[in-house]
Amino acid sequence: MFENKSDIGLREAQQTVDEWIRTVGVRYFSPLTNMAVLAEEVGEVARIIARTDGDQSAKPGEKLDLADELADVLWVTMAIANQHGIDLAGAFSNNYSKKCVRDKDRHINNPKLHN
Repeated sequence: MFENKSDIGLREAQQTVDEWIRTVGVRYFSPLTNMAVLAEEVGEVARIIARTDGDQSAKPGEKLDLADELADVLWVTMAIANQHGIDLAGAFSNNYSKKCVRDKDRHINNPKLHN
């Protein structure tokens, strides 16, 4: 039913998430539940980075799969976007354009970044 999606764009990814949720997942969780799930997944990313790049050590047998946790964050983000009728590809494009205008000189002129 679902093929491996290894190189797809945001619009197709959002459609894939929607199709999976409406068929395999039965229905969308409530937006509030999805927000809690997103916070949980971001916490998993933080846990892994604290152990791989920070001062904490991993517990014996602890799974440290950053790629999988980041994919979980993307999945839930796409679900939330779908629930709110947001085209993430368009939103990303608009956000990128905003940053190109607003921040075009901001970071280049930040002496803190040139140490």
